[in-house]
Amino acid sequence: MTQHSNIPVAIGSDHAGFPLKESLVEDLRAEGYHIEDFGVFSTESMDYPDIAREVAEAVASGRFQKAIIVCGTGIGVCITANKVKGVRAAVCSEAFSARMARQHNNANVICVGARVVGAGLALDIVKTFIETEFEAGSRHERRVDKINALDNC
Repeated sequence: MTQHSNIPVAIGSDHAGFPLKESLVEDLRAEGYHIEDFGVFSTESMDYPDIAREVAEAVASGRFQKAIIVCGTGIGVCITANKVKGVRAAVCSEAFSARMARQHNNANVICVGARVVGAGLALDIVKTFIETEFEAGSRHERRVDKINALDNC
């Protein structure tokens, strides 16, 4: 195993994201990441809010520090995940946004669109997200605290 084996990451998708999720699971595991797959496990139609909520709740509970959710565009699962208290989800279609979502926003869920990016780019995006640390103690921490305070509104 590589140095990544101790980084637990949750992953899930709807039917549109299933093929890309499967590719990500295979590639990330091959690189030594500990991946827990929440499904789905086929292209049979399902409602994306169900899987997005399940994965987001796994992050909010503290079981996972980071997660990946895949649907057709990444938008629907992102909207859903952000409804769960304690989750800061971001849709990313390239690595720069994934890095900034972590560094500046302390995002803990990345959402990817299977109809937007291919497997190679998606792998680059999620690896960047997983491996990037939040700039704790910076001006960004004050801003994230303000975002988190909205959970109580």
